[in-house]
Amino acid sequence: MLSLVIAAIVLIILFKILNVNNYPEKSMLYCANKQFLDEFLKRVPELNDPYIPTRFWGFSGHIQTIVQGVISRLNCPLVNGYRVYLKLTDGATLSYDLYQKQEEHPEGGDFTLAVCPGIGNNSESVYIRRIVFNAQKHGYRVAVLNHIGTLATVPVTSPRIFNYGNTCDYSAMIKDIVRRYRNTRIVCLGFSMGGNLVTKYIGEPRVKPSNVIAGMSVCQGYDANRAMKLLLEWRGFRRMYIYAMTENMKAILRRWTNALFTEDIRKQYGVTRHAVFNSGTLQELDDVYTKRMLGFKSVQEFYRSMSSCHHMKNIRVPMVFLNALDDPIVPPPLLEIPRDVALNNENVIYIEQKFGGHLGFYEGGFIYSNPLTWQDRILVKIGHALTLGYSSANKSEAKEKLGDLDLKGGEGATPNLGPVNFKGLLKQDSQESEYEAMEEIFRKANKIPFFETPVTSEVSASSQEDGGLTSTESSASDLDTEADLLEEDGDEGDSMRSATLTPPNTPIIPRLRTKTGKPLNLLAM
Repeated sequence: MLSLVIAAIVLIILFKILNVNNYPEKSMLYCANKQFLDEFLKRVPELNDPYIPTRFWGFSGHIQTIVQGVISRLNCPLVNGYRVYLKLTDGATLSYDLYQKQEEHPEGGDFTLAVCPGIGNNSESVYIRRIVFNAQKHGYRVAVLNHIGTLATVPVTSPRIFNYGNTCDYSAMIKDIVRRYRNTRIVCLGFSMGGNLVTKYIGEPRVKPSNVIAGMSVCQGYDANRAMKLLLEWRGFRRMYIYAMTENMKAILRRWTNALFTEDIRKQYGVTRHAVFNSGTLQELDDVYTKRMLGFKSVQEFYRSMSSCHHMKNIRVPMVFLNALDDPIVPPPLLEIPRDVALNNENVIYIEQKFGGHLGFYEGGFIYSNPLTWQDRILVKIGHALTLGYSSANKSEAKEKLGDLDLKGGEGATPNLGPVNFKGLLKQDSQESEYEAMEEIFRKANKIPFFETPVTSEVSASSQEDGGLTSTESSASDLDTEADLLEEDGDEGDSMRSATLTPPNTPIIPRLRTKTGKPLNLLAM
């Protein structure tokens, strides 16, 4: 009798955790622009169908998250690409992996998916490899940012690693992509913390290449202050997730102890290894390390500066946000932010799925899920929708589909913005002239940002060996300044005259020349 009672209790707990009494449901979509949403759904009809998670365990957000983070490593697609190294002028070595398309894009044009992974992740993460694999097959070139410090084979050459909201690394990758492929159209894609970075990059009043046409964000938390308060609660086992993230961050810092905790750093910032490695939560780690390194007075001030929610109202290109209600790392209270933005910013669509966990979204089967997740499939479809009309070959077809639609914009709206695409359906704010003025300033050769990329080298990502970096191709001789990336007149007067390929762990001082012929030292700026 006792054994039956125990078995019944175990089954009740198991069924409660697995949520097997649930059923598939359609996604909820929020958008202030009905025409934009209607055309979007025509291009992504899959969103009209319910998402069907793996029957036995897919209705549990916790198991979806755990499977994505741990078990998915057993089934990882093989992708081949090249690793590109950028020596930043603060001494940091940034790398990103570049994968060429395997098939033609449906629009027939040149499109690049610029991917920003989540916290502590890089191009070797399984969910990143899956999206690369699927995007290549559907006509996208894919560039994946490797967050500084996350790859054991790429040394940390300055006293910093990545952080939650510094968009300079991502911006450097975007500009290097534009330098290589001047006619490519770029769709930005970010996962978790990477979604925060991508959203912040698109919404910030920085000068961005016109090649950036759209953005996508998956499972980001939007507001670091609110997210941290919720993660420090035991409800929903959130405290366990924040513990795992904290240990992952400390492992990255511990790997690069010699570069990050020098005597100069200790004297200048008051940072000690003992305090950092004894931190119990991410908030404690940020208090004793990150905020000091970045010059903030408090953790709250640091989190506010790093959060994308304060920039979402300034998004001026089509952007799609995706979250799951059962995400244990991004609790439901945080999802009020994208709902509100989508209902007030006509450039934004928010997709809310009831199930999926954190970057999970496994589908199909009873115990064994399909090789590709719903997330992998739907992101490529969304990318196709956002790139509609950006190919001259299909311009007439796009005009036929979208040309009759009126722009619903406020004061300062522009009815015709180049190619016929979703951008023509979106509201443009009255800050256009302000941004154009800023862009005109940055066209001048004497405005070189501190994150300019003076040296670039490439190696095959599949042939790189542990413990060293072997460069097989130098492409630094034609490196351009930001001014050249923005100019369309073909003037080569501001391009780098010469550069020497240097191993990433060797400090260099890049020298560029302005139109006046005077050399510039970027490290001195």
